[in-house]
Parts: sequence; C-alpha cells; structure tokens
Amino acid sequence: MNIALIIIAFIVILFIAVSIHELGHFITSKRAGVKVEEFGLGLPPRLFGIKRGETLYSLNAVPLGAFVKTPGEDDPTVPRSLASKGPWVRLAIYAAGPLANILLAFILLSVFFMLPMGVIAGNGVMVHSVVENSPAQAVDIKSGDIILELNGEPVHKWGDIQSITNSCEEGEEITLLLQRDGNRIQKSLNPVFDPELQRRIIGILLCWNTVYEVEEGSPAYKADIRPGDTILGINGHAIYNNETVSHALSSIEDGEEINLALFREGKEIDKELNSVQEVEGIEFRWVDGAHIEQERLPVWKAVYLGGDYIIHMPKLIIDAIPLIKEEPGLALVGPIGAGQLTVEAVQATGFSYILFMASIISLGLALFNFLPIPPLDGGGMLVALIEGVRRGKRLSSRAVRLAYTIGTAFLIALVVLITFNDILRIIKGGGFGL
Repeated sequence: MNIALIIIAFIVILFIAVSIHELGHFITSKRAGVKVEEFGLGLPPRLFGIKRGETLYSLNAVPLGAFVKTPGEDDPTVPRSLASKGPWVRLAIYAAGPLANILLAFILLSVFFMLPMGVIAGNGVMVHSVVENSPAQAVDIKSGDIILELNGEPVHKWGDIQSITNSCEEGEEITLLLQRDGNRIQKSLNPVFDPELQRRIIGILLCWNTVYEVEEGSPAYKADIRPGDTILGINGHAIYNNETVSHALSSIEDGEEINLALFREGKEIDKELNSVQEVEGIEFRWVDGAHIEQERLPVWKAVYLGGDYIIHMPKLIIDAIPLIKEEPGLALVGPIGAGQLTVEAVQATGFSYILFMASIISLGLALFNFLPIPPLDGGGMLVALIEGVRRGKRLSSRAVRLAYTIGTAFLIALVVLITFNDILRIIKGGGFGL
C-alpha cells in the first residue's frame, strides 16, 4: 500500500473532521442569533472568499482545519457576540462541535460496516481452547475438535456459533455435532449468559488450525512452537489452510526476518524467526475447505453496529486506562501519532479500513474537545453550566481569564509532550504493532 497515498488520505480526514466540528459551531451560532463574521475552510492566508449576508465564507491556504470568527467572543457587552448570550445557549453552541464529530463518526462507522468484508469460512469451525468451568468443559469438548453443526444447523463461520447460540431460548439445551480424530460425536449443553459480553456463551475459543505435532529438535521446536498453538499469521498474511502457509513462506526473501503470530493459552504472541526452515517440522490440523468469502451486512445491522460502537466508546476508554498507564506513549497520540497509526492500520488491513480510522479520528476529536479544560469546548461548556446553575450570574472575568490562561498553558505543554513523543517513536523506528 502506497504510504504517500495513505498520508494524503489522513490529511483529508483530519481536514474534514475539523471542518465538520467548526460547521457544528457555525450552524448553532447562526440559529442562536450570534453574528458570524467569517466561516473559513483551512487556515490563513486566505485564497479567496465570498460574502453572503453578514458572513464571509473563505477558502484558505493551509488545509489543516477550519474556523468560525465571531465578534467579541469573550465580551458580553458586544451586541450579538457569543458572550452576550445566556449560559444555556452558549453551552449548546460549545457542545455542537463535538456532537457534530460524533455524528460524523457514526455515519462513517455505519458505512464501514456496510462494505463487503472478507471472512474465513469452512466446513465447520475448530476449537482452539476451552474456558475453565464453562459449559463446554463440563461436557468434555476438547482443543482440536471441529464443530460441524449446532442444533442441526451447519456451521461455516465463527459468527454462526454466536448467532445460533443466541437464537435459542433461555435455558434451552443445544446439541453440537463434533468431528474428533476422524469420528463424529454429539455433545449437548446449556449456554450461560455472560454479563460482560451481554450474550450467551458456551465457553470456547475458535481457530482455523492447531499445531498437532512439532518434531523434537527441529528448527520450529527450537523456536518454541508447541502443539496446541494456533498460527494466525506469517508476516501479516492470514493463515487458514496449507495454501496460505505456502504463499506466505514463498513471499519471504532470503535473509528476511519472519514474524509469526501465534495464539496460545488465550493470548496472541509474536515469534521472530530467522529463516523459513524454522517453520518446517510442524504438523497442522486444519478445518476442511477453509477459504475467504465476501460478506456484506444488511443496512440495519451496519447502522446498529455503528451506534453500538459509539455508545460503548466511553466504556472502552475506561477499560483502556491500565494500558494508558502502562504505555502512555502508545495510548496518547497527537496528529503525527494518529497519522502513523492510520498508515499501519491501512497497510495491515486494506484501504477500506481508512473509513474506520476516519471515524476513530472524528470520535477522538470529539472526546478531546469535551474535556472540561479551557479553552476547549468542554471548558466553555463548564463555565456556561456553572453560570446556568447560578441562574445566569456571571463568573468574574478575572476568574475566567485565569482559568483560560492555566488551561491554555497546560494544553500547550501536553501538545508539545505528545508531539515530541510521536516524533521520537518514528525516529526510533517504533510503531503500534499492527
């Protein structure tokens, strides 16, 4: 994938996200009767502008954002200024920018989920491992078993397991047809509801292959590849049948380092190998007929998934707090880091993933601006909220100026620190591991 093309796409995404943000402020300002002197796309110097009514609509030379210019933004004595409006009106105008970004993220996510996606399908799905104290363990389902049917319905994709399980009534027993060591056996169990996942589960992790045997003393054995491992990928190539292994190995040049992505004991781990020979000596078990097929979600489901992702984003952020503490350099990124992450994600998954990254960037811009720190929108919302609770009584101009000064200094320091870290990561050749 051409890196220059991805970088250009990222700049366009950032420009659109910021422009939509400012458009939200612009529309609500006009509707609230705030005088808008200029609505500009891009940052000065100005290329040209067209005046309609009292507003100048301009196109500017630097494609890194947009802006809304109003008179006397912090002076309530200026007629039709933002500051002259009541607290709840100001709160709505400040909130409109981030909300516009959330709406954009929802639209982009919904479109992304509507795109045809390649999914692996086969004659059944394989059990990688069984969760301890789960219904699957209780009926002796084992690693390497291939689930052929569930309640008499053929199983071809991982999603089939979830959809069939969740379609059963609560307390209803389900029957699994398994293939084990060339024989077919039946198992019956009762799924349990997982409150964290918010769905019924049987307690298995799925895969398309398992390492059945590793010849002792072979390069693969010395590279710490063991029976029970699942090979997910070789140098970024998905592995789901013998042909994909051969294709991945044949694309490796002499002397090129090999990255092996393994799934072991519920965790994904990476192994760095020095030669193709280190993959030899492995005997696999595969799901018959595994192949890639295109799948397109119906519009209603794509829209549902887009909305569900937006709704659960705060929880995902809370769950990621330990990662932020452990690896702040990877969790907290600025525009440069976001650009690097976009390049890695698109190279790893394909150009259609640019829509997903665009939605994440727009959502990230919204959440950042919701922070209650002046001069961010969240800071303006906080001041307006306090004044609204005080029934319109204004905070002292001195206190507001002090808050904006401290907040601005903090944000400048934060931006400098994050930008420095993003540049240092690139100089050191680091990445996000995608």
